[in-house]
Amino acid sequence: MKKFSKYLLTATTILLTATVAQARDQIRIVGSSTVYPFATVVAERFGISSKFKTPVVESTGSGGGLKIFCQGIGPLYVDITNVSRRIKAREIKKCAENGITDITEVKIGYDGIVIANAKSSKPLKLDRKHIWLALGKDVMVNGKIIPNPHKTWKDVDPSLPDVKIEVLGPPPTSGTRDAFAELAMQGGCKKFPDIKAIKKTDKKAFKKLCHTVREDGVYIEAGENDNLIIAKLEANPKAFGVFGYSFLDQNKDKLQGSIVEENAPTFENISSGKYPISRSLYFYIKNAHVGKIPGISEYVAEFTSEKAFGSGGYLQEKGLIPSPSDERAAVRTAASGLSVAWLADFN
Repeated sequence: MKKFSKYLLTATTILLTATVAQARDQIRIVGSSTVYPFATVVAERFGISSKFKTPVVESTGSGGGLKIFCQGIGPLYVDITNVSRRIKAREIKKCAENGITDITEVKIGYDGIVIANAKSSKPLKLDRKHIWLALGKDVMVNGKIIPNPHKTWKDVDPSLPDVKIEVLGPPPTSGTRDAFAELAMQGGCKKFPDIKAIKKTDKKAFKKLCHTVREDGVYIEAGENDNLIIAKLEANPKAFGVFGYSFLDQNKDKLQGSIVEENAPTFENISSGKYPISRSLYFYIKNAHVGKIPGISEYVAEFTSEKAFGSGGYLQEKGLIPSPSDERAAVRTAASGLSVAWLADFN
């Protein structure tokens, strides 16, 4: 009898779990900490203005979010993942291994990383190679990789000012730091043919060399206090700060951005992709969940509406740089139709 009761209890537990799972009526979203604020704002507005529950949004990082997203199909698994870079071929493969073959990509806009200083000083005109040579822990000098010997910007390149290199930037835990390392430092590091060749034979060594920031006091981790960074840059006009474009835009009366490879960090240059330290932001929809989990199509429609991700929309107020109008229209059409045509890019 006890054995039968045990089986009955187990069966009941399984049945209740399955019933709860089948009854999920709230969208679950994971992923990028950069996209998280935008997704949260949309989720909150969506919850207020629609008949659906406010989606649950978690910040797990882009890579972590995709791992969770690709685990499987069904109410026990998440519906959407936010990503501050495009999904990779190996991640698409992992999804497919777990039965997730129909995925819709939604490009929501752009983000730019700037190197700025006080307006009382002159802006720098940089190449990404200069950025790596100034801030890399180990750099290439005369064909050899050595501990960074550069003390001034002029040491990096004779065309730059004879001013001590001093850069205030985010800590390793910051998504801005990750983007800066990948887009700016790696972008300059791989311009050296000998270093680019390392990537083909040892990707870990390549990434370590290109992404590791020097630790001798030249790069100063300034935390997440934006007002403190402004105060320090104003107090020391020779110093520079690394942060997102939206922060520069909000303080353009006090700060100016460095020109990178002939392009200033402006709204127009970032949105068009001309500014080299910029990136696209995305979220991905698990198509199999649409129609099964209530509200996914409606949430996507809210996110891709002009009032949200459009020019002058409420996400722009939060720091998102909208895509050009024709691109937004194409994204909206693809998103509403749950298009998977973009997957052909990876074939």
